[in-house]
Amino acid sequence: MKKLFSSVIVMLVISAAGFSQTSSSYRGSDYQTSVGIRFGTGYYDAVSASFKGFLAGTPGALELNLGFRPDSYYGYDALSVSFQAAYEYHFNIRPVPGFKWFIGGGLSFYNTSLTNKSNADNSYNSGFGMGIFPTGGVDYKFANIPLAVTADLRPTIGFIRPNDYYNYTYVSFGVSARYTF
Repeated sequence: MKKLFSSVIVMLVISAAGFSQTSSSYRGSDYQTSVGIRFGTGYYDAVSASFKGFLAGTPGALELNLGFRPDSYYGYDALSVSFQAAYEYHFNIRPVPGFKWFIGGGLSFYNTSLTNKSNADNSYNSGFGMGIFPTGGVDYKFANIPLAVTADLRPTIGFIRPNDYYNYTYVSFGVSARYTF
């Protein structure tokens, strides 16, 4: 499973690099590529590095997030590391230039490591997880500075999870700030 996860990440990074060199014949947004940070409320990500690149000639974009979430509860320390990839289709919100709304969907992959402060068995909640999510939100590119801000909602449904103890359907709300170029 780790080889599959690594292969998917490598393929998405290579694809994302190609998106940054898109043609300017269609401006699906007021920018083509952006890099920054996303803060989320999800189970697997509190803070993420964020990349968004518009596909050549379309109002569609690929958003990639690489994040982590430290947590502590009931005598356990947890650390989740995650990767999300989403396709987002953008629509103008008139009459405000640079303001768009989007819908789409994607996949989330995460790995959680749980340690118990009393050294008891903690394997029940550690391991690999995978989910799918629809997404929707708004994106605004400031006119005079190279900054785009985004707010999105991602209700995630897990189909691979480390355990059967917790319900693995949750809603993640996120806000992003990205440098545009």
